Amino acid sequence: MPIFITYASYSQKGAKGMVGKPSDRTDAVKALLKKVGAKLLAFYITTGDNDVVVISEAPDETDAVAVGMAVAASGAVSKIETVRAWKAKDFVAVQKKAAKLVGAYTPPGN
Repeated sequence: MPIFITYASYSQKGAKGMVGKPSDRTDAVKALLKKVGAKLLAFYITTGDNDVVVISEAPDETDAVAVGMAVAASGAVSKIETVRAWKAKDFVAVQKKAAKLVGAYTPPGN
């Protein structure tokens, strides 16, 4: 299954909920992912631009994005971004496809 990395930041509502009732959110994230056939690989609370990093495997991009949308709809996060990730060995196939396309694109103005 494809791997996805999701970055999120808690909204004021989300932070208020965490302070009002402190808890480990891992099981909630795991249960949500399971509903779309996805698997939680890692869940971190972080500092910096993002408060949360979730690494998961999901059947496809639509499942990963749908999970993010459901969380955003709850009002618990103020921003969320999901990106696709590849293991380095698996990305070789992408590089090979790109190599076949080099020179096939005509840039604007040419």
